[in-house]
Amino acid sequence: MTEAPRPAGDAGTRPDAGAPGEPARVRSPERTVLRLARPYLDRLLGAGLLAAATEFAGLALMATATWLLMSAAGRPPLDRLTVAIVAVRALAVSRGVLRYTERLAGHDAVLRMITDVRARVFATLAARPTLRQRSGDALSRLVSDVEAVQDLLLRVLVPASAAALVSAVAVGGAALISPAAAGALAVGLLVAGVALPALATALTRRAAAELAPLRGALAVDAVDLTHGAADLAAFGATGHALEAADRRARRLVRLERRLAATGFAVDAAGVLVSGLTSGAVVLAALAADVDGVLVGVLAVGTLAAVEIALALVGAGRQWTQLRAGLSRVAALLGSSAAPPESGDTPVGPGPHDVRFAEVTVRYRKGAAPALDGFDLHLPPGRRVAVVGPSGAGKSTLAAVLTGSVRPERGQVTLDGRDLSAYRAGELPRAVGGLLAEAYVFHATVRENLLLGRPGADEDELAAATAAAGLLDWVREQPDGWDTVVGEEGGQLSGGQRQRLALARALLAAPGVLVLDEPTEGLDPAAADAVLASTLAATPAGHSVLLISHRLSGLADLDEIVVLDAGRVVQRGRHAELVAAPGWYRDQWLLQDAAERGYLALRP
Repeated sequence: MTEAPRPAGDAGTRPDAGAPGEPARVRSPERTVLRLARPYLDRLLGAGLLAAATEFAGLALMATATWLLMSAAGRPPLDRLTVAIVAVRALAVSRGVLRYTERLAGHDAVLRMITDVRARVFATLAARPTLRQRSGDALSRLVSDVEAVQDLLLRVLVPASAAALVSAVAVGGAALISPAAAGALAVGLLVAGVALPALATALTRRAAAELAPLRGALAVDAVDLTHGAADLAAFGATGHALEAADRRARRLVRLERRLAATGFAVDAAGVLVSGLTSGAVVLAALAADVDGVLVGVLAVGTLAAVEIALALVGAGRQWTQLRAGLSRVAALLGSSAAPPESGDTPVGPGPHDVRFAEVTVRYRKGAAPALDGFDLHLPPGRRVAVVGPSGAGKSTLAAVLTGSVRPERGQVTLDGRDLSAYRAGELPRAVGGLLAEAYVFHATVRENLLLGRPGADEDELAAATAAAGLLDWVREQPDGWDTVVGEEGGQLSGGQRQRLALARALLAAPGVLVLDEPTEGLDPAAADAVLASTLAATPAGHSVLLISHRLSGLADLDEIVVLDAGRVVQRGRHAELVAAPGWYRDQWLLQDAAERGYLALRP
């Protein structure tokens, strides 16, 4: 056993080091988001064609109905009107059917994509707790910002594509009647479909860019003012927090009023353009000596065509308002620390063999490595503890082992294959457990535990909670297993919350059990008892990687690895490390003296 020299630098660098907790913005958030739409391209294309067909049916309906009414005024033989009557009925019915089918196809494609996007955003937030997003901002990203992806497709791309296609068809149809009228119509459609959307975008861009961050800030304010009410009151900061939230709310109201005013102005301009275009088309048709019935058809058709083109104004305005939210989502999806793409190799039943070979992790270019040349062999049944000061790289090690973070150099293998070769959805069955900031859901004790093993019976729940030291508490509750633990386990103490998460990890029983600070929040005696029962409850042949700041209870482990600044500075068994100079012995003496003093003073 030797003690390695400590490298310079701070290996405790987190993924957000050097940044204010926000991923770098991407230049084209639409491109980042739309890459996720590729698997659903055929569905989206179908929705776009159905939308175009719907708009064309509406345009044809207006034109045909106008021809029918004006022709009927001359009292022609009924057989001349029969085709038009049937066409009006068919177009009216088909327009409704096409609209329903288009909405069904569009929402089917988008909801499938949104499920994928939301899962990726959630996985990235879970894999990067060091971004330190506050819960309100994270909620804003998962809800309103991800909905921006949905709106980009349904309210921008699909209607814009349909409007452009139908406008081209309308100009072509008008050209068959009168080229001059078609030219006037084309000019009007360019103004309505290009100039006005550009104007609307320019007028709303600055205000819209502030909307998504401001809504995220208000979500944070709402969480702080509700969940942090007691803390704010204790420090006399309630009034200040309310004033700050009120200022942001007033700012949001002003922005939305400004957007509403500019929207009204542009819409009014659209109505004016529609009337002027229709008038210009009528004048051009009359100058070309077009039949009066067809002049009426051109006039009404022009109004319908311009109305369809004006949908591009709404699409442009919507795109401007969505872009800030899209940027926030794309920044997460394009983050270098996002969970990597998984392979297609199924995870075997185990037992499992894990090897770290010269693993180096660096969260940003130029920063000191969080892990530096780390080596470890974890064969089936082996139990290893990783200890060290805060920022030594212990949690990074757990993130690498569970596949949340890819190493810059080196390799982590499971049963001889790189972790990236396995299916991501199956990997937790082989490698998992109690990780940092394990989430406890606002549900019952039973429901939280069954996340570890959905088919577990009550005896298995009791065994897992007994090993975690929580069974007595569960039995004392009036509702027993059906006791609701509150949002984020708010009805539990810190120790009870940790034991519940630990019991869930034991119930899942992965082949490689990762325990990141499993006894955090427990007093020394309870921590030793829980750690001993947890290790005893681990099935034979299952390996354990224990990450802990406490050194008590590690005497029976097969190996203890001491990390400092991302590098292994000591390794060996407990007795060997205590006997040798170094961080482990110094920390052991300090902790032992402190815990003895605590136990001596306890009643």
